Amino acid sequence: MATRNGKKAVAAVRRAEVRLPPLTAYAGRLEPDGDYDGLEFAGLDLAGQDGPGARFLDCALRECAVDETRLTGARVMDSVLSGIRGVGTDLAGASLRDVEVVDARLGGTQLHGAVLERVVVRGGKIDYLNLRMAKLKDVVFEGCVLSEPDFGGARLERVEFRDCVLTGADFGGARMKDVDLRTVQRLEIARGVDALSGAVISTGQLLDLAPVFAAQLGVRVED
Repeated sequence: MATRNGKKAVAAVRRAEVRLPPLTAYAGRLEPDGDYDGLEFAGLDLAGQDGPGARFLDCALRECAVDETRLTGARVMDSVLSGIRGVGTDLAGASLRDVEVVDARLGGTQLHGAVLERVVVRGGKIDYLNLRMAKLKDVVFEGCVLSEPDFGGARLERVEFRDCVLTGADFGGARMKDVDLRTVQRLEIARGVDALSGAVISTGQLLDLAPVFAAQLGVRVED
């Protein structure tokens, strides 16, 4: 797609639009391969619980503790995760589709090898997010703080980082298509600047990243 001045436009992200039905309160524990449909997990302590392979459809997790909660290979669809908090949550190989993550406070979350499609991450702060080898399509990071996220070897298509802070990011080996970084308030790339082919940045960001690009090309800059 091209604009009137001949410049190629960035393909718009297809945003998640979650409309939850009336929910039933849930107060039990997570179980391996559990099937959760139309449930609300409100204020629960899910720390250390095991639910690998679980399926969440039309669910809401609100203000839950998820420290070291194990949800490897889980499927989360048409759901909202609001105010969740925890360290070491394991969602490796999980599938998230049509999901909103709002005001999360997470550290060391494992999403390597996961598939995210039509996901919005809005507000909150996530430290050391592991998305290595993950596939992200139609994903928006909006108004959040991502500290040292790892996108190594990931595939990003129609991904927008909107009005967020992105520091210490690792894009080593990532593949990008229609990735929009223009409105990132603070952009720091620790590794993988050469993987930005397929991304769009602003003129100001280009100037800020000039030393990183120069180092990548082996160019010495001296006064």
